[in-house]
Amino acid sequence: MKPEQLRLYLVTDRPLSLGRDLDWIVAEAVRGGTTMVQLREKEADTRDFVALGLKLKELLTPLGIPLLINDRIDVALAVDADGVHIGQSDMPYAIARRLLGPDRIIGLSVETMDEVAEANALDVDYVAVSPVYGTPTKTDTAEPFGLEGLRKAAALSRHPVVAIGGMNERTAADVFAAGADGIAVVSAICSAPDPCAAARRLLEIASAIDC
Repeated sequence: MKPEQLRLYLVTDRPLSLGRDLDWIVAEAVRGGTTMVQLREKEADTRDFVALGLKLKELLTPLGIPLLINDRIDVALAVDADGVHIGQSDMPYAIARRLLGPDRIIGLSVETMDEVAEANALDVDYVAVSPVYGTPTKTDTAEPFGLEGLRKAAALSRHPVVAIGGMNERTAADVFAAGADGIAVVSAICSAPDPCAAARRLLEIASAIDC
């Protein structure tokens, strides 16, 4: 995995998609420049989760855009996804790596500075600093890092860093300036009237920071 693939990282959320088909949301986001997609399904049964994963895999593979599965190693294997994203209470990294092999992407959520330091001992592909800002999208997380906490986490981590929690057009520039390699976006794309335009604008903000 290349760090630039984390630049604009879409995390799907069907309840936030305003009744629109998830594959349409993803297709539009990719058309706007999304660089990685994580399929996150907390309520779907396994059969539905796999069916969604297969549809997104068919869409994303020809475009060279990685598809990650949230939490579910079995679903990732079933759909031949490019990797998984796991949290601190999910399957331990060492077991996930053994099951997935050396070539698939594994991302890990970190919610405290101690967890950032502990992740340095693991061969994960990236860490997701969560949350940078409080957000109604994800309420089961620790105290927000804030920009200063993100800056310290990015300096401490030996892995590429993705910022998640409150990522949108208003916050993206400051987050990239604080050292994040990418932003993980949920509602700012899934709930946008025009997901393609929303993704394009976020990517423009990220590119402006590089100038």
